[in-house]
Amino acid sequence: MLSHGRLSGRNPMGITANSFASVSLHPPLILWCVDRRSQRFETFANADVFTVSVLGAAHEDVSSRLARPGEHALDEIPLRPTACGAPALADALATFECRRQATHDGGDHAVILGRVLRFAHRAGAPLVFFRGRYHAFAATG
Repeated sequence: MLSHGRLSGRNPMGITANSFASVSLHPPLILWCVDRRSQRFETFANADVFTVSVLGAAHEDVSSRLARPGEHALDEIPLRPTACGAPALADALATFECRRQATHDGGDHAVILGRVLRFAHRAGAPLVFFRGRYHAFAATG
């Protein structure tokens, strides 16, 4: 998952997050967590709006780049504008446009709760990270 946040007066930045969950359908709420030690923590903990882009199998390089420490600009990553104002990955499998609902203490992480304003999706193979490596997703029947 790639999340993009924007603070007033700052360029948007991205981060790869491995914790993401649906919280509620009515109202539509999601959550994800950000490490307090991250140089991007303040941006995401305080952003009024953000997008969550669900990555496809072709996005391994984007995921790896934005998982490394540092403040990551989104230069050279294909993005698309959204109605909420934070960009989304242009070819994401799914995009959640969110307004920050709340930020909660989660120990060494903050739990960011977002109200989903808009959602879009398309078919495709998801990017899977498990036991320290990227894997292909295999459906079982």
